[in-house]
Amino acid sequence: MCNDLTFFTNEEGARLLDRFKQTLENNTQYFDVLVGFFRTSGFFNLYKSLEKVEKIRILVGINVNRQTYDLLSQSHTLEDSSIYSEREYKVKYGEEVASEIEESEDNSEVEIGVRKFVEFIESGKLKIKAYPSQSIHAKVYIIRKDPKNSEDFGKVITGSSNFSYAGLVENLEFNVELKNSQDVKYALKKFEELWEKAVDISKTYVDTITTKTWLCDTITPYELYLKFLYEYFKDDLNPNEPLFHQYLPVGFKKLEYQEQAVLNAKKILEEYGGVFISDVVGLGKTYIAAMLARELDGRTLVIAPPVLLDKNNPGSWPNAFTDFNIPAGFESIGLL
Repeated sequence: MCNDLTFFTNEEGARLLDRFKQTLENNTQYFDVLVGFFRTSGFFNLYKSLEKVEKIRILVGINVNRQTYDLLSQSHTLEDSSIYSEREYKVKYGEEVASEIEESEDNSEVEIGVRKFVEFIESGKLKIKAYPSQSIHAKVYIIRKDPKNSEDFGKVITGSSNFSYAGLVENLEFNVELKNSQDVKYALKKFEELWEKAVDISKTYVDTITTKTWLCDTITPYELYLKFLYEYFKDDLNPNEPLFHQYLPVGFKKLEYQEQAVLNAKKILEEYGGVFISDVVGLGKTYIAAMLARELDGRTLVIAPPVLLDKNNPGSWPNAFTDFNIPAGFESIGLL
């Protein structure tokens, strides 16, 4: 018997997303997905059509790093692999989910779709697993009804489209629909074999969405404020470059707040062409200025009141710069 083949390229009138909507809303009971890359964007464009589907299974093929794959593949079955390998595997997937949600559009349609995905998982309607191999690049969609109640066992759509908005709508793809029951049964058999060996990442997905993305609804205003402060000041809190010159006078106590002040002052100086260093008496402004001067190119000139240029004064500028081994010129403010 010849198959009634239908092709979907995402060209006008042949979009895979439209075909899925039409098919899934037509009394579909089971929807199985095997793809190399799963993106939530593929789901939130289909969630309305999936409302009446009884069971959904999504098997991701290659969303895993090489190190995790090597660890998992040391054993013949996933059950024999170490807990550490499986944990690392789930951490990697969680990072990818968080990254995708962070880059997605901030609109109600996306939010509703993702929350529906979480709702489907928590109700048991949907499960998502990842296969511990980087060699699976298949894109297979199995759409079935209960064979006891229908002569039409189902259909398989296979081709080049991943389960993402790009794969379902934007990219020029090439997919074919197979309706022969033998094709459907063969695809289902292979899917079941892979499903049994895969890692369940359903809980990882839910935990990531509800705790590590902008869809988390338990964040307090105070936590949001702290997050804002961190994002604004994170370059200062975690400087990429330490102080280049590390020479310190003998007996000088290295203090973190002074080093941080030098980094901040240097950043401001480079951005604005000048900087004020101010603090209460005794916290080492002279030392901070000396360390800052050491970080800068060019000649250094210190202009100060005479009393602060007297070398007999332990706290004078010349003494501080000598202690830090920094060449400088010194002139009295009176010369101005």
